[in-house]
Amino acid sequence: MLWASALWAPSGARAQESDPELEALIPDGAVADAEGWATGADAESAVDDVVDTPIDESGYTLAWPDDERLAVEIEPVAPDPALAELLDPSGPEIAADLRSADMESDFAGRESDLVRTALSDRITLAFPETFARFGQFDNFTTRFLALSTLETLADDDDTLAQVVNRARADQDVLARLLTVYGFYDADIRRELAGRGGAEAVGTDGADAPSPAGEGSDARFRFVLEPGPRYRLMAIDLGALDATGADSAMLRRSFAVEAGDPIDLDAITFERIDLQYALTQNGYPFAEVAEPQLTIDHAVDGGTLSMPVAPGGKYRFGTVTSTDPDFLSGRHLAQIARFKAGETYRGSDVEDLREAILQTGLASTLTVRPRAVVPPADGEPGVADIDVDITPAPLRTIAGAIGYGTGQGFRLAASWEHRNFFPPEGMLRLRGIAGTQEQLIGATVRRNNFTGRDRVLTLDLFANTIDRDAYEARTISAIARYERLSTLIFQKRFVWAAGLELVASQEREGALDGNLGPRETYFVAAAPGRIGFDESDDLLDPRRGWRASLLLSPEFSRNNSTGSQGFYARAILDGSFYQPLTDRIVGAGRVRFGTITGLGLSDIAPSRRLYAGGGGSVRGYGYQQIGPKDTIGDPTGGRSLTEFALEARVRTGLFDGALSVVPFIDAGAVDTTTTPRLSDLQFGAGVGIRYHTNFGPLRVDLATPINPRPGDGPVAVYVSLGQAF
Repeated sequence: MLWASALWAPSGARAQESDPELEALIPDGAVADAEGWATGADAESAVDDVVDTPIDESGYTLAWPDDERLAVEIEPVAPDPALAELLDPSGPEIAADLRSADMESDFAGRESDLVRTALSDRITLAFPETFARFGQFDNFTTRFLALSTLETLADDDDTLAQVVNRARADQDVLARLLTVYGFYDADIRRELAGRGGAEAVGTDGADAPSPAGEGSDARFRFVLEPGPRYRLMAIDLGALDATGADSAMLRRSFAVEAGDPIDLDAITFERIDLQYALTQNGYPFAEVAEPQLTIDHAVDGGTLSMPVAPGGKYRFGTVTSTDPDFLSGRHLAQIARFKAGETYRGSDVEDLREAILQTGLASTLTVRPRAVVPPADGEPGVADIDVDITPAPLRTIAGAIGYGTGQGFRLAASWEHRNFFPPEGMLRLRGIAGTQEQLIGATVRRNNFTGRDRVLTLDLFANTIDRDAYEARTISAIARYERLSTLIFQKRFVWAAGLELVASQEREGALDGNLGPRETYFVAAAPGRIGFDESDDLLDPRRGWRASLLLSPEFSRNNSTGSQGFYARAILDGSFYQPLTDRIVGAGRVRFGTITGLGLSDIAPSRRLYAGGGGSVRGYGYQQIGPKDTIGDPTGGRSLTEFALEARVRTGLFDGALSVVPFIDAGAVDTTTTPRLSDLQFGAGVGIRYHTNFGPLRVDLATPINPRPGDGPVAVYVSLGQAF
């Protein structure tokens, strides 16, 4: 009887009088003769509950032991912290959470005017109708549920005491949230609902801890009396007016005015906007103090103090580097999107920081302004941009393995040094060993060459190719200057221009089934490409479109036959992406190509147009679509047509990382310069995509719909990124 023991007191210290309610429960006669009252009829009538008839113990007597030898010493037991907290008279009482009907006499008259909203199975809010029209009510309830301990800490084994304590914590959360929106006089009451769903009124007995699990059925209603919403009476922004002609524009960036309802969120966000506006308009050293809000309950309002120290207006100076031998300040200035003398903009400085990180040459990096000439006589000062770089590891060894039906296995390896020729001069050595291809080559690449996102590439390689269409032994030298789109900076417009010099020995299949004689080709080409990208992602687009055009005028000489001439290759690509539902993206692609100027036999087999394979028409072997010779080997053509359509369906499996992609492709290659759609070959299949941080991993399984003799029944493709 631990709960009852705290209510007892020595009889000599207690008055015999009692109030009428106590007299009705325990008459004065019971105090004088407790045993007689307990076994008498009066006691039976005072008990409402039906109990079993007690055992007749009138025949038993037991004298009170007075012998001191019977005294037993009991060792003290270490207190239970949880129980001590529960019994602490200074702490909150559970009974405070279990309201009785008479506790609400001052509120009962307004119950019918309340709007009730069930936020969850456990929580209901009740509030006046005027609060329901509160403009940020949905945001208020969403934030409350996110912070609610009743929701976030729910456990089926909770006791009633634990659940009530969480409800008390939620009441405090509601009170704090209301102050965020300017309700500083709010009154919040909580009510406990029982298992039956009715409003439970507490009794003294309900204060006792319940067995584990009983709290899981408890539901609470929080009754809100928000009171008036306080307003801002005055706003102090310190020295913002010292910015002169910029002050009006800067003040507009802080969209909080005197007379507005107090909204701590709005003040916080607008402070960020003001800081951003200052740094965007030439104030790199501006400081905006933390907002201080003083509440005056007498007028239902408050004053906001948020002093601004502009720090003077500046223009860009020079870009300096702490390691000029690694990345010079001159090179960094070429990367930057600003020029010396322009008004300082914080976004340009952040853009420079991201561009340096994109190079992969910096492990740690700080970019900050430094005042070198202070403002004077109304003229802006000058701020240099200091770049402090810690170099990252510069050498990388990489490898890749792939497989495609018709291409076989392909193993690639490379070694590179990303700053072998400073600044940003990369040297890469690479090799390929595959079923149908072998290659060895060296590449020199200068990133951000003469400008941002511009790349100069020099590539020299020798390779051998053994495909059904032809065999080739080739030495190539390629120079290319281009504007690239990258994972960090996806660009809407890209271009490339280059020069290719190729010497190749090639041979095709002969009519008797043997390979024909090797023929030596010398090719000089000047390819150019432009591309437009309106998609939302480089590797995994969900919306938008892309288009590109490749035009390559070329001169070819067949040294074996003496024939030579000019011709032009042109390839037009287009793709679109459209979300059909939250989980499904429809995607389509078209490609048209043509070669004009020479006959097919005068064009080197490696420069002709082919179709079929994972990046072309799935379901067919690599380059297996189009004209074939008498033994079934492809000969290539002078025109190309390709179509593809697929649905990219997110399954929700593996935390949404797995997608299923049904698709259908079509393509044709013809010896004429214009495509003939009557020759289309169709393929269909299904693929899976596993989405990673660096793009989706792709596995496609396809079959030809209208195969020709020699086409396999199934083709498998594995790659990184979407098919298009």
